[in-house]
Amino acid sequence: MASSHSQPSFENDPHFERTSRERISHLPDDSEIWQNLKQAIAASSGFERWRLERSTDGRLSGLNLDHLVRYYLRETLETLAY
Repeated sequence: MASSHSQPSFENDPHFERTSRERISHLPDDSEIWQNLKQAIAASSGFERWRLERSTDGRLSGLNLDHLVRYYLRETLETLAY
């Protein structure tokens, strides 16, 4: 017969909770994360290929990097959803 004794959950461990809060407090804010992520995406071969394929698309001309990366992510996610 299986034992009814369950192992304690690490989520209820006060040490784990305190450590998690400490780590979170040292994370950069969302804008810094977005800036770093945006730069990494813009440097990727996938983004460069996407941008070259759409170089004649008048809707994208004149957009700043922030908007281009957002369009790229949106199209990529839509493609993955199919």
